[in-house]
Amino acid sequence: MIKAYRPSSKLIIALDGPAGSGKSTTARALAQQLGVPYIDTGAMYRAATLKAMRAGIDLKETKKLIKTARSVSIRFEEGRGGKQRVILDGKNVTDAIRRPELTKNVFYVAQEPLIRREMVKKQRELGRKGGAVMEGRDIGTVVFPDADYKFFLDADPKLRAKRRYKELIAAGKRVTFEKVLNDLKRRDATDIHRKEGPLRPAKDAIKIDTTSLTIQETVDRILHVIKPVRN
Repeated sequence: MIKAYRPSSKLIIALDGPAGSGKSTTARALAQQLGVPYIDTGAMYRAATLKAMRAGIDLKETKKLIKTARSVSIRFEEGRGGKQRVILDGKNVTDAIRRPELTKNVFYVAQEPLIRREMVKKQRELGRKGGAVMEGRDIGTVVFPDADYKFFLDADPKLRAKRRYKELIAAGKRVTFEKVLNDLKRRDATDIHRKEGPLRPAKDAIKIDTTSLTIQETVDRILHVIKPVRN
């Protein structure tokens, strides 16, 4: 039986999926339409990586990385035009966590089981404050296995790579489609075979193939499932 929600409730919606599946853009749009916070859990791992890099920590020194993850303070704020800002230890790092030199190092932080457990604690705290549309790779399976609604977004690998390629070109990056596709395949393999919080759909998640869908069409499919109750 499909549950209904009231806009005032602390609604938790889990959106999982691989890179390029459209989950981030969909999650932002969905959160805006529902009037609940949007939480990008991937940004939290990026922020922890940034703190470690700025501190000059060797990313292969697991103990120091774990200590950093425990001490990090991360929150999300709404900026101009509704764009989300990522605040690390009181400072805006929204752009800094998306730089290529950081992206290639997130792996060291995200793969460590103890760090993932620390991040999960922080993600749960954020979600329980006022509900959330939370996106990532293990939200429905690990972070909020009891989420009100769970969705798993996926799409054809070449299309996912094409979406990512366009984003990078628009940002002024010099890359080839082949490199983006190969990087995506490697990332998929890493996420799927990770010991802690691997990428996989929750057993009760609703799967949505976004290959031929626009963002709004994807959002509409999710809203159709949720069926809000109006006061």
